Amino acid sequence: MSNLVKGVILDESELLSASEHGTPTNANDSSFQLRPGASYLLRKLRHSNIRSGISYGPGLSPDKVNVLKRIAMEYSCECFFLHASMDGGVNEITQAWGDVGGIIMYVVQNSKDSMCKLSSNWLITVVVVTAGQNSSMLYVNKLEELPLTICCFNKKATCNNVVVVGYVMKPSREEDFAKRGAFPLYPTPNGLIFLPLTFEIPLSSQLQNVDVVLHKATDEIISIELSNASVSSNRITYTKGMQELQRFMEDHSDFLAIDPLSNIYPVLDRLKIQLILLRLQEQKAKGRHAIRGAHFVKVIDFKDPGLPQRLSDAQLSLPCIVKPQVACGVADSHSMAIVFGTEDFKDLNVPLPAVVQEYVNHSSTLFKFYVLGDNIFHAVKKSTPNSGILMKSYERNGLRPILFDSLKSLPIDTENQNSGDSISCKVDLDLELIKDAAKWLAKTLDLTIFGFDVVIQEGTGDHVIVDLNYLPSFKEIDKDIAIPAFWDAIKLKFEARKMQQATIASSS
Repeated sequence: MSNLVKGVILDESELLSASEHGTPTNANDSSFQLRPGASYLLRKLRHSNIRSGISYGPGLSPDKVNVLKRIAMEYSCECFFLHASMDGGVNEITQAWGDVGGIIMYVVQNSKDSMCKLSSNWLITVVVVTAGQNSSMLYVNKLEELPLTICCFNKKATCNNVVVVGYVMKPSREEDFAKRGAFPLYPTPNGLIFLPLTFEIPLSSQLQNVDVVLHKATDEIISIELSNASVSSNRITYTKGMQELQRFMEDHSDFLAIDPLSNIYPVLDRLKIQLILLRLQEQKAKGRHAIRGAHFVKVIDFKDPGLPQRLSDAQLSLPCIVKPQVACGVADSHSMAIVFGTEDFKDLNVPLPAVVQEYVNHSSTLFKFYVLGDNIFHAVKKSTPNSGILMKSYERNGLRPILFDSLKSLPIDTENQNSGDSISCKVDLDLELIKDAAKWLAKTLDLTIFGFDVVIQEGTGDHVIVDLNYLPSFKEIDKDIAIPAFWDAIKLKFEARKMQQATIASSS
């Protein structure tokens, strides 16, 4: 659509401010500082699928121009010179960008003289800080408001015929999604616009323009306390901003989220997930491999004299893998260990309570499955070696348990690795079995987007689910396949829940 914002030009007056140190002597001098909100805005624009650039006018020092060009390079945008007549700069932008297929928004301070020389039928002027009366201009108070301004403008341009998805997650995760084009600020083919929610401006003003929230709430957890030996909502402490979002959703029961906070609580608790996976055995069909969770037992004291018997009762033979019961959201939730003897539990540096889990010999092959609504994808990855190889590492390590952080690195044995990076071909994956299990998990957990890891046990062929997580980045899947499926999952869940709300309203 030609009336959508498809490009943004940020005038240097809105990006840089001189510090109290005076005039810089080189392009790296810290005397030129990014204004508050400028870095945030540049990050959001970089992967918004909207062309972005920085402009500057005559009279700027060479040092400051160099700083602007360095900033443009850092944030993957372009730098343009706009002189008094503006025509030359407009032509330069046109040559660089071609036809962007929509409107270019020019962001400038209200004190900037050049804004009055802009062609009103080509550029929209956004004047920051002080609102004025010119109806051809848009006014915002802070740079952090600009994504919301673009989102609202684009929604209005479609006659409100789009679904606005407000999203919140940590910057590194957002970057993983955004660099693959997952969060455009203009409509996707199935009619979604993605708005980054920020806690730097009032959340209510953003949410009143949002149709559904996509969140990775686990990124916003400060602490988790186990209540009655499990994770519950009143024992989770979120960041201040996430608490505000939580209160908003509680006060507006009809507000839609993907997924409701209550739906993700089981994923925070490895014990709850293990208990849910026990029910998978009910899905076993004659003539097919078993699909199950790993054998497990909960431990609250590593010095418990009855622990060896409890391991035996749970069908656990050593080695075993020991994981904290809290699965995510806190710093040490990924601190794990592989133990080879009961004496290894003494003074084990894994947070309690813990889940001791069966270590499955699986030919160093891990299958990562991703559920995106009705679509199920998988990738194959190298994994930890079989227990025999790990035992050699254990012996070289002075018969001490192998400690590791599962987010950073997995224990491997470099001396016994097969040459090359090829995945072992010894495993026989029953894809339909896993897909049936994925559908069962989606229904049981009522989650829209989640992932789980599967290993295939040598000898038995059992398909064992060893991990499950909410809203993974599914970066192993080709973006041209995964991102449209991601969009479809959100849109279909939104439509299903709106229909459910309408049915409840009509019957009341």
